[in-house]
Amino acid sequence: MSQVPPANYLPQPIIIRNSGGLLWALFAAVGWVGLFVAGMVVIGQWIGFAEYFDTTGGIEEKYHSGSKYAGDKIAIISIEGVIMEGDGFVKQQIDRIKEDDNVKAIVVRVDSPGGTVTGSDYIYHHLKKLKAEKQIPLVVSMGSMAASGGYYVSMAVEDQENAIFAEPTTTTGSIGVIIPHYNFAGLMKEHGVVDDSIASHERKQMLSMTRDLKPEHRAIIQSYVDESFSRFKDIVKSGRPIFRKDSEALDQLATGEIFSADQALKHGLVDKIGFIEEAIDRALELAKLQKSDVRVVKFKKPASLLGSLGAAEAQQLARLNDLNNAAALLDLSTPRAFYLFSSFPTLAVSKCAD
Repeated sequence: MSQVPPANYLPQPIIIRNSGGLLWALFAAVGWVGLFVAGMVVIGQWIGFAEYFDTTGGIEEKYHSGSKYAGDKIAIISIEGVIMEGDGFVKQQIDRIKEDDNVKAIVVRVDSPGGTVTGSDYIYHHLKKLKAEKQIPLVVSMGSMAASGGYYVSMAVEDQENAIFAEPTTTTGSIGVIIPHYNFAGLMKEHGVVDDSIASHERKQMLSMTRDLKPEHRAIIQSYVDESFSRFKDIVKSGRPIFRKDSEALDQLATGEIFSADQALKHGLVDKIGFIEEAIDRALELAKLQKSDVRVVKFKKPASLLGSLGAAEAQQLARLNDLNNAAALLDLSTPRAFYLFSSFPTLAVSKCAD
């Protein structure tokens, strides 16, 4: 028979003490820290993976004109300054456009005196490839200068009618090739300096600045220049159909001389006199788009490392870069062929390859 507890009876509480509470709290804290670190590692690896396959160099797209909220775009590719290797900012813009299905037409803005034969041809090739792969129109807008290699890359318009616009003050033309060569042999002789280099063959030093250029060596170099020149004229014919039937007319223009916009229009080197706005309107027309339904965009280079550093850090980095001066000087003195309108081709500094 069970007993009834008295009315004033209070049950005793049962207390369970966990002797490992502090240890478990420590484990939990370590676990959360580990999870956070693992998450950061994963994010870092993902960013590194994305950067590995990113060919655009982190360039930014900027609004230029048109409807701010339109989906369809006209993209402006900027080619500015001396063209050296060709695989810098210009190629990054091309790669960015290649991956953007909203781009329906391209305006190539050229403000360049040209550059190396290889760099100019590289840009020309990739502009043509972009145009063909995306099946979209390409229009050229010439700025203050589109000479030599700057004119060469403009030929990416191919057979498109009314596709090259020059501003009223544009300088263009300069169709030709040059391999700079300076002869210091007389100066060296005057000061008793002798080039005693040892080479596998005398032609290895054909363009050495320390000796006279022999007539037979000059003929070899001239043959090389003529071959590059012939290609230049073929490229001009690909973008200026008028010269395919009249090669002599092109020969009369391809003397390396420059032309004003009006002279270029008269000779058939450009199609229209107009600013970039007219070039954009032509791109709209060719793409069969309405201005109110299109956003025109351009691209901006990412901020440079020097721009993000303090003065002291930037100065220190500049000192480290000075170690490359000898290599840079050697590169500048290396003979190479140029499509360039300049009196000092080997001292040119590239903007396009940044």
